[in-house]
Formats: sequence, C-alpha cells, structure tokens
Amino acid sequence: MILLSFDTEEFDVPREHGVDFSLEEGMEVSREGTNRILDVLKHNDVRATFFCTGNFAENAPDVMRRILAEGHEVACHGVDHWQPKETDFAQSKQIVERVTGCKVNGYRQPRMFAVNGQEIERAGYLYNSSLNPAFIPGRYMHLTAPRTWFMEGEVMQIPASVTPWIRFPLFWLSLHNLPEWLYHFLVRRTLGHDGYFVTYFHPWEFYGLKAHPEFKLPFIIKNHSGRQMMQRLDALIRMLKKRNHEFITFTEFVNRKK
Repeated sequence: MILLSFDTEEFDVPREHGVDFSLEEGMEVSREGTNRILDVLKHNDVRATFFCTGNFAENAPDVMRRILAEGHEVACHGVDHWQPKETDFAQSKQIVERVTGCKVNGYRQPRMFAVNGQEIERAGYLYNSSLNPAFIPGRYMHLTAPRTWFMEGEVMQIPASVTPWIRFPLFWLSLHNLPEWLYHFLVRRTLGHDGYFVTYFHPWEFYGLKAHPEFKLPFIIKNHSGRQMMQRLDALIRMLKKRNHEFITFTEFVNRKK
C-alpha cells in the first residue's frame, strides 16, 4: 500500500532564508505546483492525500475543488504555515471543512513539529501524520519513536516512512537529491519490510525554483525542482504501479488497519 501525500501550503521557504515574502507570492507558487502535481496523478490514475493549510484552502478554493473532484483526500496542515499555533488543530479543521464541504479526518503539523495528542483527539481527527522518525541531527532526530503506525488514544499515528536499518528518511528531499535508482531501491526495501510506504512532498518543489535566485534557496532544495520533479514523481509512481502496489488515502489506511 502506498500512502502518497502532499503538504499543500503557501510557499514560505524564502522567509527561512531572510527573504521578505508575502502570502500572495507564496500562493502563486503553490497554486501552480499543486496543479502540476494533480496533472501527474491524473496521468497515472492514482489517488493521494493533500494536507492543506487554512491559508491555502481559503485562497485557492478552485484548486481545492479540483483535488476533491479528481478523487483525492483533503486533510489539515494548520492555518498559517509560518506560525503554527495550538489553536490550529480545531481552526484549520473548521476552515478546510467550510471551504470543501467535506469532513476532514487527518492532521499534519507544519514542518512535522510535535503536536499535543490530546488536542488532536479533542478536535475530532482519526489520524495524525506529524512524525518523521528519522536519524537526522536537528529537526528530525527521533531514534526512539516508532517507525510504523501506532495508536495514541483513539487517534492513529502514521509516521513518514524511513528505512528499517539506519532510519534514513524517504521524504521529499531524498527524491530531490539521491540518484533515482537508489531512492527506488530504498523504497522497495522499506515496502518489503513494513508492508506499506508513506511519503510526502510540497507543491513548491514542482515550481521552477532554479529560475528564482532571489528566493535564496540552498542547492539541495532547488535540485531537480520544477519539471524535473514532475518527471521524478511520475517515474516513482510508474515503478510502484508496475509492481502492483495499491495507492490509497490515509483514511482508507486507517479503516483497513482498525
């Protein structure tokens, strides 16, 4: 089972590098990137889960409608990606459900920061995917956290997939920078060990970042961005489909495991 997901947020990475960047500028990048992602998914006839911020949902209702019309799941990703707050759990759910008219079952905290499990449950979520149990000094140093899904109260925790041995992360940055054959090999080995695979990307990765030096982004983020990233996502999906792996939404995964 493949749980493909996208953190569908307003692009704010330049702000991490000291660049003054508005919500409007960030939305322009993310709208284009999300539509490119949807084109790849439609071409391959697979479904995914889109974790959307309240900002994105309110400023791109047409894109939200396309996500749902093409059979994908919508989940929550906070309200303002740059400034996550404790109140986001309930508020983002209210915003996304109002914009889409659909019940939202899942949450992922911006930048995979830790969340209050009791508040997640109180807000009425069925699952939380805010853990990257990787061996990366700094933001993702979770050597003792579970690698695979587990229950916390009534909420299923669905961590991003990392390799079984040294907890190497298989998220967006890895597909940008590893040779494709190596990334595909690590994904297949992890699938063979765990029986399912969880990964995530962002819309702005599918935008032509190399053409914008004013964003002041490091090479590892710009590497293989834009059309090249579309090709890499397409190749990953085709490799997995060729091996008859099923693409499902996070809610479908919860229902099967429960």
